[in-house]
Amino acid sequence: MSTQHLLGKRAVVAGSSRGIGLAVAKALAAEGASVVVNGRDDATTTAAAHEVVGAGGRAVPVVGNVADEDVAHQLMETSVGEFGGLDVVINCAGVAEPEGSSILTMSTYEFFAQLDAHLVSTFELAKAAAPTLVRQGSGAIVTTGSAASGGSFGGTGYPAGKGGVNSLSVALAADLKPHGVRVNVVGPGGKTRLSTGPEYEAHINELFERGLLDAGTRDAALDPAPPEYVAPLYTYLASDLAAGITGQIYSAAGGFIGRYPAFEPSFVAYRGHDDEPPYTLAELATLVTE
Repeated sequence: MSTQHLLGKRAVVAGSSRGIGLAVAKALAAEGASVVVNGRDDATTTAAAHEVVGAGGRAVPVVGNVADEDVAHQLMETSVGEFGGLDVVINCAGVAEPEGSSILTMSTYEFFAQLDAHLVSTFELAKAAAPTLVRQGSGAIVTTGSAASGGSFGGTGYPAGKGGVNSLSVALAADLKPHGVRVNVVGPGGKTRLSTGPEYEAHINELFERGLLDAGTRDAALDPAPPEYVAPLYTYLASDLAAGITGQIYSAAGGFIGRYPAFEPSFVAYRGHDDEPPYTLAELATLVTE
């Protein structure tokens, strides 16, 4: 009996021509899945698909920006046409924010480019995949968030895009749960071309000096594990081993795995509106400070 947990599954991995996405594509293939590999560059994407096949997997390339509705649909159609169906959709597509950017320097064009690369790509992939997954009553979608959505890694467009991915994914999970389709988020930390080099190191050290990162987080960011340490969590969430898990946001960085709490308010105060007036500013100053 095979121990491959994705044997016979058909997967689309957007943004898988290099880095974390490629590691995820390889991990899925090693577990028996057939994989549609995607990237924006023809040569790199084709080489990535060949790499998966060379390791004994089954893969085909599709080139294009998955924030483009037509490209997103092409990915799903390729999985159905080449492999006979669609079971797993993973989005690892994304781009780095311009070096040193903040609200003081980022242009409107650059901001929307970040939303396009992260949030819009997630929406287009889910929209293209959902009809097929819902018809068959099963499937898994795994999106890519980031700890940067909490603001501790600076920037403007990147954290906004990733925060949107988190919220959209949780909403998609609620939408699709009645249809047997699961949606979860992974916020990865791995050594890629975006997390190495002198510019990246200077950025991380500057965040530490500003007090946005503590020493432990700084050190971990400066010495990330290879992408192969992140890929297993994506693969697990794509598999039937995670059949009962949906609407969750995880972090995976090297050997660390975390889970973010549900978005719920902690109690501050309450008064009824039927027989009590609105809070005064003085009351709020006391209540909120406490």
